[in-house]
Amino acid sequence: MKPIRSSRHWTRVTRRCSASPGGWRRSAKPESPARHNRPGGHAPDPGTTGHKAIGVSRMEQGEISLSDREFSRVKNRVYSVAGISLSDAKRTLVISRLSKIVRALGLPGFDAYLDYLERQGTAQDGQDFVNALTTNLTRFYREDHHFEHLRSHVGALMAERPRGSRLRIWSAGCSTGQEPYTVGMDLLAAFPDLKRWDFKVLATDIDTAVIAKAARGIYSENELNGLAGERARPFEKLGDGTIRVPQAVRELISFKPLNLIGPWPMKGPFDAIFCRNVAIYFDKPTQGEMFGRFSKLLAPEAFLYIGHSENLGSGGEGFRLVGKTIYQSRQKLSKREAA
Repeated sequence: MKPIRSSRHWTRVTRRCSASPGGWRRSAKPESPARHNRPGGHAPDPGTTGHKAIGVSRMEQGEISLSDREFSRVKNRVYSVAGISLSDAKRTLVISRLSKIVRALGLPGFDAYLDYLERQGTAQDGQDFVNALTTNLTRFYREDHHFEHLRSHVGALMAERPRGSRLRIWSAGCSTGQEPYTVGMDLLAAFPDLKRWDFKVLATDIDTAVIAKAARGIYSENELNGLAGERARPFEKLGDGTIRVPQAVRELISFKPLNLIGPWPMKGPFDAIFCRNVAIYFDKPTQGEMFGRFSKLLAPEAFLYIGHSENLGSGGEGFRLVGKTIYQSRQKLSKREAA
């Protein structure tokens, strides 16, 4: 993998998303849309939310055959552009997902498709390749103990800081948006006075299609199944079997496409970072590098929430474990900050 370089540019979303929150800059010069990432931001159960999870689907009739050499080319490409490490078990998924694109382009097979991407494909073609190999599985209030801990953390920050102070949370690999919306709804319910604070949630994912869906904040009513009445109550019922996240919550969230193995334009610091069920789709060196970068963007003594089957590996030097899949930055508050 090439060394990670710093940049101030956001990738451009093909559909309009919610306005960016104060404190995060964007440049008029976009990066290639193919650089973001969450191999499926949120992973499938068992686990917690996060980027995209790659699952196995049934092979459809008439799908294009995939040779070992072609499969190797697919794996090498998705690893180089998104950091996703595909196992041999994902071969059926690759055939199912990419066959549709190959046919739509009128190409004879996977070799021709990969040649097309390398030689003449557009940035959107590259993004479509990544989007096809990512799957988003998530839900509201997934891994509830994380949100309980976050409430306690934010409550302590509000008690320590002057009203109106800056509070920032990052949902890395946000998938279709349930995780960042849960953060917003849960904290507003617990702390109504939060409206008077400079509080924003940054939500990122590699898949531009799910980012556009998340920004709309509209979901099936089935998403409410299993939620207690007080948690389901804030949603607006649209009358067609769908629900919408309240506007007051949508205004708190800024959705951006971002490749976690590429440049990160934000400077931080963040008071909490959620990156759940994302790292499991990367190899160990990529995981360690990503967690190490998180530690540099967290405020002193702030928290990182990860998936239940994940660990920080070589990226854990800057953290200490304080709860189930909850890590705290080892960086200490300066005397001036503590005062």
